[in-house]
Amino acid sequence: MSTQDKKLNILFVASEVVPFAKTGGLADVAGVLPKALSDLGHNVIVVMPRYYQIDPSSLEHVDGSLGVPMGVMGEFWAGVYKSKLPHSNTDIYFIDYEHYFGRKGLYEEDGRAYSDNDNRFIFFSKASLQLCKMLNFTPDVVHVNDWHTGAIPLLMRTRFKHDFANAVTVLTIHNLQHQGVFFKGGVDVLEIGWEHFNSHEFESDGALNLLKGAIAHAQAITTVSKRYAQEIQTPEFGFGLQEHIKAHSEKLFGILNGVDYEEWSPAIDTFIPQNFDIADMDGKLTCKRELQKHFGLEQRDDIPLLGFVGRFAEQKGIALLSGIIDGLLHQDLQIVMLGTGEKWAEEYFSEVASRHGDKFGLHVGYSNALAHQIEAGSDMFLMPSLFEPCGLNQIYSLRYGTLPIVRATGGLDDTIENFDNNNPNANGFKFYDASQDALYHTVMWAVGIYHNNQKSFKRIQENAMKMRFSWSDAAKAYEEVYYYAIEKFLH
Repeated sequence: MSTQDKKLNILFVASEVVPFAKTGGLADVAGVLPKALSDLGHNVIVVMPRYYQIDPSSLEHVDGSLGVPMGVMGEFWAGVYKSKLPHSNTDIYFIDYEHYFGRKGLYEEDGRAYSDNDNRFIFFSKASLQLCKMLNFTPDVVHVNDWHTGAIPLLMRTRFKHDFANAVTVLTIHNLQHQGVFFKGGVDVLEIGWEHFNSHEFESDGALNLLKGAIAHAQAITTVSKRYAQEIQTPEFGFGLQEHIKAHSEKLFGILNGVDYEEWSPAIDTFIPQNFDIADMDGKLTCKRELQKHFGLEQRDDIPLLGFVGRFAEQKGIALLSGIIDGLLHQDLQIVMLGTGEKWAEEYFSEVASRHGDKFGLHVGYSNALAHQIEAGSDMFLMPSLFEPCGLNQIYSLRYGTLPIVRATGGLDDTIENFDNNNPNANGFKFYDASQDALYHTVMWAVGIYHNNQKSFKRIQENAMKMRFSWSDAAKAYEEVYYYAIEKFLH
């Protein structure tokens, strides 16, 4: 049997998984990709920490306790719980250790990162490998995600080499900005040997860089879009690791995230006031009216309504938007925003809402139902990101006929085709410079199409709603990477 026909044992290790715990796109991927891999016939188990917010009474307790070696700190003992990913037969295991995970936040509290995040996630990484032994699960592939699991590729070649000699590691970089940089003393907790603390492996400016080490030692690396795989090899998007990534580029692949259309489809969405689809768009107008009503905006069918759902963070282009929002609100349009993040942004947009209540709606916080309602009821969707490894909201927006206005970066560039009278595949609007001017003029251009050329607007809408980015396609691409790594490193 060739490698390509082999059904694989896959250990999928992530620090957050939907619906159990989430701060960003990593959790979305970790909650769906393992199910799609299982659907291809592979045997997948997922492992994550049991944070305080995950109720243990909703989980099955696994008998026994897990010994986790922590180098100079000694051996720690953890509990294990078990469940299934929703709507699947895929097992997910939870590492239970109250001292590290019995806290309010996943990585931080009140905007400050936990000072022992290095030990927390070195512990989690080692516990994930120990779990395989406890379960008698012999992985062919260990799929790790971001810096939190960055110790695993080298741990499998050093401290745990006798147990994982026939397994390969695949690292997915969801966001290169976060690298897991800590005091170098963590090497003694890792037990990998100080010879690996060098500029080609785990060392960055005298500190321990967990993601850098993972890039060096994983047998394959993926990013969550093709464009992002290219961008992280440049100074603008490489966050200091661009040359290191270039040195390992022969094992780097870009695979665009899929979308769970069971949740994000206007035809079946249970959060929106009226369902709709490409053949019958009446429901979209109902959703728009209800969204205007929810935010107390003037109820008009003929005014373009622009939505934003996301973190109020520099990466998301929030400073670009804050600089032009007053100018935009003097035009014939409305804007609604849902999100939370940097305090200055929350306060600034709250102040804008107090001055422009009839044209601007703001909800500081997060509401899944409201996120769906904004996707369904808006005419256009704002994503002016400075960088965007993949982006999911622009893909949701396409399905809802809510035309994305995006900066041409990362997954935004891969998924959005710019409007042009000569482009039959146009599905949104793009700008290139990370400037307030570029964003302002692109919004006004899109608004102008809405007001003056409804025929073109509806054509772009139809293109958008026909597009599909399925997890089954993404899973097949990951499967190819797994086979590549096995063929290259184990044969």
